[in-house]
Amino acid sequence: MTTPTSESLGQNGPLKNSAVLVDGVYLNGPTLDLKAAETFVQEALTLILEEAVRKGTDVREKVCEWQPPARLTEILDLELKEGGEAHPQILQRCRDAMRYSVKTGHPRFFNQLYAGLDPYSLVGRFITEAINPSLYTYEVAPVFVLTEEAVLRKMMEFVGWEEGGDGIFSPGGSVSNMYAVNVARFHRCPDVKEQGVAAMPRLVLFTSQECHYSISKAAAFLGIGTKNVYVVSSDERGRMVPAELEKQVQRAKAEGACPFMVNATSGTTVLGAFDPLNEIADICQRHNIWLHVDACWGGAALLSQKHRHLLQGVQRANSVAWNPHKMLMAGLQCCAFMVRDRTGLLQRCHSAQASYLFQRDKFYDVSYDTGDKSIQCSRKPDAFKFWLLWKAVGTRGLEDRVNRAVALARYLAAEIKKREGFRLLMEPEYANICFWYVPPSLRNEPEGKEFWDKIHKVAPVIKERMMKKGSMMVGYQPHGDRPNFFRQVVISPQVSREDMDFLLDEIEALGRDL
Repeated sequence: MTTPTSESLGQNGPLKNSAVLVDGVYLNGPTLDLKAAETFVQEALTLILEEAVRKGTDVREKVCEWQPPARLTEILDLELKEGGEAHPQILQRCRDAMRYSVKTGHPRFFNQLYAGLDPYSLVGRFITEAINPSLYTYEVAPVFVLTEEAVLRKMMEFVGWEEGGDGIFSPGGSVSNMYAVNVARFHRCPDVKEQGVAAMPRLVLFTSQECHYSISKAAAFLGIGTKNVYVVSSDERGRMVPAELEKQVQRAKAEGACPFMVNATSGTTVLGAFDPLNEIADICQRHNIWLHVDACWGGAALLSQKHRHLLQGVQRANSVAWNPHKMLMAGLQCCAFMVRDRTGLLQRCHSAQASYLFQRDKFYDVSYDTGDKSIQCSRKPDAFKFWLLWKAVGTRGLEDRVNRAVALARYLAAEIKKREGFRLLMEPEYANICFWYVPPSLRNEPEGKEFWDKIHKVAPVIKERMMKKGSMMVGYQPHGDRPNFFRQVVISPQVSREDMDFLLDEIEALGRDL
């Protein structure tokens, strides 16, 4: 190390003190020009407000500016180079990123189980991104540890756990379901944490054929095996049939396996179905099986006096997954995993007791160091944006969102039944509306195999046309032996009756020549 006596340049001009040089690097003064950084952030925020917030939610703008991958790669100039670019160039990169992204806040983005833009949750995200905390200990994230605890406590009230429980926010509903499988297994076989799966009996879990694919992924990831996921039949509406669940449990026992968990779904991804929780809970209670309810999509109905009956019996669950970033618009990602257990089960299941984080001799109550309940180390404070949103609109405001979305879904279903060429799969139970569009050329054909083979090809063509036009986005898929149909999802309070009418008009305009 050398200590030259000559002046060295710092952030605010020449430094009068002696510069310190280590390994050819001067260490005096910060290298970040904070004034330039502040200017850039201000200019970028102005750009974000214009492109992502104003234009991104304007019904007169496109939902997407479609480009094929090769062309978009060229436009974005994705190559990372030795030298950095000037701020004007970086701002252009920001503008391009927003221009060519799908505008999920647009009133006519109906493609996924999340949509719309809430200003309060957006500001909450701005705050947490700017502060950049990691949610493992109270000492580094005091505000966010407390807000997560407050949000979980309130959500558990709506689940119906009068004595409370425990929980944590996870990076996605799929991870919440993985937590459920892991905690249920640990509850049944506590030795698995130390001895591993080789020391366990053959464990079997049960779920409906309509469940989210994350259940099978969790079984694969955790070493249970996808063949040990027993699929239970559903009725014509997509709800698990309790009698079939009982048969599958008896089958597993007859095989010498250990039934340890049932996954029930409240709000299936495609049909929006709600499994009969009380009947499923009776079976779980009879056989001493952990009941998990995947309410990632349908959990929001708990906030509605009109629709909470859809989850009747949820209070009997051992664990619940619920994603406020879906119907409640808390912004991706915001996913709660909750357990009714109050004995520290989450902590015992996942704790590794890292001594550099979770010291027991800290000067404050270390029960607020909640990070050891998580499978993560670094963890984003996802609950804060939901807390800020809830504070802003109140429970009544959240309830209004749910009620309006379901009412719009019922309006759309009624309009579909009135229009020639449109056909419902079934009456919507929640905010999923599934329907076919039959072009004029097929309306007089007999409904045999050839007819349905042709219908199967209609939705993909219309989807391509709407994407390239940028007018809207709505998903499609087959389901069992049903050919491709559209799945319209209503979420955002920005969506109006006029948008529902536009949806049907646009599908008809895009597909009438097929």
